[in-house]
Amino acid sequence: QFRAEVSTIGTIQHVNLIRLLGFCSERTRRLLVYEHMPRGSLDRHLFGASSQGGVLSWETRYQIALGIARGLEYLHDKCRDCIIHCDIKPENILLDEAFVPKVADFGLAKLMGRDFSRVLTTVRGTVGYLAPEWIGGAAVTTKADVFSYGMMLFEIVSGRRNVGQRGDGAVDFFPATAVGMLLDGDLRGAVDCRIAGEADVAEVERACKVACWCVQDAESLRPSMGMVVQVLEGLVDVDVPPIPKSLKVLADPAKYVEFFSGLPST
Repeated sequence: QFRAEVSTIGTIQHVNLIRLLGFCSERTRRLLVYEHMPRGSLDRHLFGASSQGGVLSWETRYQIALGIARGLEYLHDKCRDCIIHCDIKPENILLDEAFVPKVADFGLAKLMGRDFSRVLTTVRGTVGYLAPEWIGGAAVTTKADVFSYGMMLFEIVSGRRNVGQRGDGAVDFFPATAVGMLLDGDLRGAVDCRIAGEADVAEVERACKVACWCVQDAESLRPSMGMVVQVLEGLVDVDVPPIPKSLKVLADPAKYVEFFSGLPST
């Protein structure tokens, strides 16, 4: 089964997906060999003082966001078997020499039939990017990746982790702040302060709308990654989304248990 699944992943060819070069299977040890990405992972360039290329420009960030969306669309809709990544975050996005993003770490246990007859109910992924249905125990579909992408998109815009701490010790949850700015019609404070003057206002608004639609509580309200690509390309316009209840909850940890205990479970 391992060889069959490796063979499936090995046939996946897309400019925004890391390429599998080979594998090794010896008794219980299994290794996958991927192409080398000289710029490292996206988190180093967003959150760290990376020595490779300095601060990412707005144009580069927007193209990275669009490239990731295209890669996920391919995994979800254009492979023979639907592949749900289950752990979309900046650490799993690698950059080549030209800062072209490559989605990495789409593992072997996430190959799904097109009818979603296999359901994923075991929680995997990273806290802060997990869709509510993971915690609620419901079956997971491609919309879980959409949620994680939305959370990551907020970080691409702001250049910082979504959860931080203000000077007074209070928790600062950026997605909730960004949604407030979106509703007020003024997103100047949402962009990484290091590049705020160069950001394209229309693209910032588009990105924040997409991010907010992606993190809707009900997966039926979240767009497909194909729709995300079309919106980011400027081919489709979207309205200002409703404020997800989960954003309010995550901004106030005291309400966390109350919210997730009310989610449907399998």
